[in-house]
Parts: sequence; C-alpha cells; structure tokens
Amino acid sequence: MARVSVDSLRKTYDRGSIVAVDDLNLDIEDGEFITVVGPSGCGKTTTLRMLAGLEEPSGGTITIGDEDVTDVHAKNRDVAMVFQNYALYPHKTVFENMEFGLRMSTDFDESERERRVVEAAEMMGIADLLEDKPDELSGGQKQRVALGRAIVREPDLFLFDEPLSNLDASLRTEMRAEIQRIQDELGITAVYVTHDQEEAMTMGDRMVILNHGILQQTGPPTDVYENPVNRFVGGFVGSPSMNFVDVDVERTGDGIRLLGPGDRFQFDLSTAYVDRHAGELSADRYTLGIRPENVSVADGTADNTVRTTVEVVEPVGSDNYLHVDIAEDFIVRVESTITPETGEQVTLTFSESDLHLFDRDRGVDIFGIESEPPEAPAQ
Repeated sequence: MARVSVDSLRKTYDRGSIVAVDDLNLDIEDGEFITVVGPSGCGKTTTLRMLAGLEEPSGGTITIGDEDVTDVHAKNRDVAMVFQNYALYPHKTVFENMEFGLRMSTDFDESERERRVVEAAEMMGIADLLEDKPDELSGGQKQRVALGRAIVREPDLFLFDEPLSNLDASLRTEMRAEIQRIQDELGITAVYVTHDQEEAMTMGDRMVILNHGILQQTGPPTDVYENPVNRFVGGFVGSPSMNFVDVDVERTGDGIRLLGPGDRFQFDLSTAYVDRHAGELSADRYTLGIRPENVSVADGTADNTVRTTVEVVEPVGSDNYLHVDIAEDFIVRVESTITPETGEQVTLTFSESDLHLFDRDRGVDIFGIESEPPEAPAQ
C-alpha cells in the first residue's frame, strides 16, 4: 500500500504539438480507490500508463510511497495493472498465467508462489479453473484470472484500464462489486480508468474528471454530481445529462428574471436567492443548468412555472423521459405513471436551489468562483 503523488505531470507527442496530459496535479491517499473518467482522448489511459511506467512523462514527477518513480522502469515499480483485453497467455494454464509475474519479478520459491496463486484463485472464485487454458474460459472468468494475476503480486498500487468494457451488462455489475470487495479487503491503493460514468460514480472514493488532458474536477462522486465546477463536468457526469438553457437576466426591482430563447423559458429568482448571491449575479447572461430529475410536472397550485410542449416521450422502465421544447435536448425525468401525449402542453417547475448558473463565456459555475474582495472604503 502506498500514497501516490502526481506533480505537474505532462505528456506530449509529435515534438510537443499534441498534448495528451497537461500539468496534472493529483494526490491519492494510501488505500484510496480513485476512478478516472472523461471522453475519448481526454488523457485518462495515458495518465494510467505513465503511472505504470509504460509511458515516459514529458514533464513533472510521479511519487509512489516515498520513492520518485518518474524515471523508474515499469518492471521495477511495485505496480500491478489489469488491462481491458485480459492479456492472458493462451498456451499457459490459469495457474501458470497467475504465477508468471511472480516467477519473473520476485525471488519467491515455488511453494510461496503456489500459496499466493491458490489464495488469489480462491478469493476470485476460480480455484477449480487453475488447470484450464484461457480459451476454455468465459469472458468473466478470464477477467477474474487477470484480476487474480494482479492480486498475487500484492503491489503498492493497482491500476485498472477499463477492465470491464468487454463484458455484458450483468457481468459488469457483478465484477464491479467484486473489484470493490477485493480492493476494500486488501486495502491497496487503486486507480481505475473507465469511460462508464456509472462505474466511476459507484466504485470510487473519489472521481477524477479529465478533458483535453486537463484536470477538470476531483472529489467524492456525490459532490461532483451535485456541485460541478463547470459546464463540462455538469454535462458529462450524470445520465441523462444536465439540461442547459442560455438565459438573459432581466432585473425587476429587487428581483431577477431569467429569460430563455424565444420566450420559451421564464423563471423568477426569489428575493432571498438574489440577496444571497448578489455578489455573483453581476452579468447579464448565463447558461442555466438543471438536472432532469430536478424538474417536475407541476400541478395547478405550483408557483413560478414554465409552460412547454412535449416533443417525445421515452419510456425507460420505472421512469419516463419527456423531451420538451424549452431548449435543445431538454429532458424531464418523471415517474412512469406520468404519460403526456406528444404535442401536449405541460407545466414544469423546479426549485431554484437545484439550478446552476454557468458563465456563458468561460463555462464555470459562478457560485463556485470566489468573489472578488470588496474595495476598501473611501478614506
């Protein structure tokens, strides 16, 4: 087990013209489970490969435990990596695959290697498969072998590179729980790269969100979901995605009215809300963000409502997704018992405490920006 520190990590290709990872700073506590998520090409796998020693950083440092491993070869790092494609030797048995790393990188004797392999196989529920070859195994069994091969090393750091993406939905759910159980039981520091938001949110102690090689936000999954620092994070984390509406500010005495495009959206912020955020609400236009589950179909007694037309009703089991014409891709997540017809007018409402206001130009959440200090009073 070890603490991991990444300082100003950078990776470029093609003589610096392509920046894969840009000035990444990240501290991972001993025994912590970190999930790294972002769109394709965001730098998450490149970061993982630099931690493993499979890619050489263009700048910055990597520390594992008390050792600077930036220039240490992969085979000399106490790191175990689980790959997306299992990477099993087809001509070796399960036992031989799991033992191979120990044979190559340790001075354990045969009995110690056997003990570790058998214990890991029992932990993974594959003890009865030790004499089988990989082509005799299912996808889930192959992934358990790959995990077992990493476990026998008892490394300081586990690295997972989208290990479940080749499995079907039910197996992914089962293996997610298995990986969490094992990591918790062993207490080994882990970095898990995935493109799957559900994996990232359910598995990690903290999420790390990257975009274009730049760290966007890190924090506990619930905090990231509820308090995105910018529009990118708000739109990327969560399914269905956060709704966005470009709004102009109309100041009405002590209040503020948010006006959407084409008079399709109008929402009055309360005086208390405006007073509380007077320092941040200084611009004349914003992008409003609201999650689909925070919007509801209003009854006749609701105040401060938005009238709109249903364009599509999408049943998804226990919920219905209502696509409405407030803005492009605006979705309302409601109970399956609410079934308006396409073209029907509905009245929507939401709490102002659930909305986010993003700076239209920079994309940052204005409530996440520290206000400028007040000017000193005139002497």
